[in-house]
Amino acid sequence: MKRRADTPHEAAFRAEARAWLAANAKRKTGVNDWSDGPRVHTVAAEDEYWARMKAWQRTRFDGGWAAITWPKEFGGRGASPVEAILFAEEVAAFDVSSGFIDAAVGLIGPALIRFGTPEQRARYLKPMLRGDEIWCQLFSEPEAGSDLAAVRTRGVVDGDDLVLNGQKVWTTSAQYADWGFIVCRTNPDVPKHDGITFAMVDMRQPGVEVRPLVTMKGDRHFNEVFFKDVRTPLSNVVNGLGRGWPVTTFVLMNEGASIGTTSHGRLRVAQLVADAVASGRIEEPVVREKLGAGYVEERVLELLQARLKGAILDGRRPDVDGSVLKVFTAESGHRKAELAAWLQGADALLAGHDAPMEGRWQDSLLARGAMTVGGGTVEVHRNGLGERALGLPKEPRLDRDRPFKDLRVSGS
Repeated sequence: MKRRADTPHEAAFRAEARAWLAANAKRKTGVNDWSDGPRVHTVAAEDEYWARMKAWQRTRFDGGWAAITWPKEFGGRGASPVEAILFAEEVAAFDVSSGFIDAAVGLIGPALIRFGTPEQRARYLKPMLRGDEIWCQLFSEPEAGSDLAAVRTRGVVDGDDLVLNGQKVWTTSAQYADWGFIVCRTNPDVPKHDGITFAMVDMRQPGVEVRPLVTMKGDRHFNEVFFKDVRTPLSNVVNGLGRGWPVTTFVLMNEGASIGTTSHGRLRVAQLVADAVASGRIEEPVVREKLGAGYVEERVLELLQARLKGAILDGRRPDVDGSVLKVFTAESGHRKAELAAWLQGADALLAGHDAPMEGRWQDSLLARGAMTVGGGTVEVHRNGLGERALGLPKEPRLDRDRPFKDLRVSGS
């Protein structure tokens, strides 16, 4: 798919972004780039990585590049999604990353801009954008993952506060978070979607317990979070008590789409081709077939992303559903990691500095669960595609109109 040339305005914006990046960051070399994440999964290495991400976020904020599309009064640039795409294309060549800071900014920031009060926007947006306050997403629970509306963490109004009790799980970077945005149940006497409240909560207060979960690849990306009589002011409730579901779905839609809109591209398959050439296996028919299939999948993803970007650049409504990108990114990425392990043979059993490419493919292979579950399971996204894109009837939902307290749930 041939992309149209930049307009004069876009070309000027791209040149400005490129010049600023060149003055404030180093280009990627493909060797020991810190933006790829820690190669050894220790607490010290992850702490250092977070310090570098926060420093880069402050640099972006001070330069006016932290949120291209946010209004200027909130610390953004006041530009369009077109400029955001152009900046993302330019920054991809530089050895910098804001990591999960970017994710929180992209999820809670737009939600506060759309649903928050003027006081909430004034208090939280700029510290979030500058990286002074780190945020986490307190959604999933042991009994409420794919069916998020089944959350059981209780929020009880006590005077001017909301008192929280319950458990969250799979909370990314909660151990580094100063604040969290939480979905809780404030009214069990109404249908489950109607009794949900969306609020912001101080993660550093007594009663909040964060327990990191060590993943298969050895990092501490996810956490369990427990709340015991934790208080947050009612002024931190977003969109009103019992009106949290629209805010929640808004955040989830942004999250699922964002996962599929970035990719390492053909460079990763090119690396596998180079390895196959160096090992002398490139002439094996089965090797060439597998490399070809991996290349095709990467090109399909690139073209889907190009269609999405092209629609935004042309001012059209995108004809690529974000769930398509989410599912394809997760599943094709895992197939590519499996291919890398197959090509590496016995070396695929190594990890970290001992492994080829310092274990990046091993990390990708072991991260399958995070990619296929994070941002909504691929099964949930497929259900959504069936309803939205294919016009299929919704699955029967016998619990939609019954009070939550009358539903039969696990453990009750």
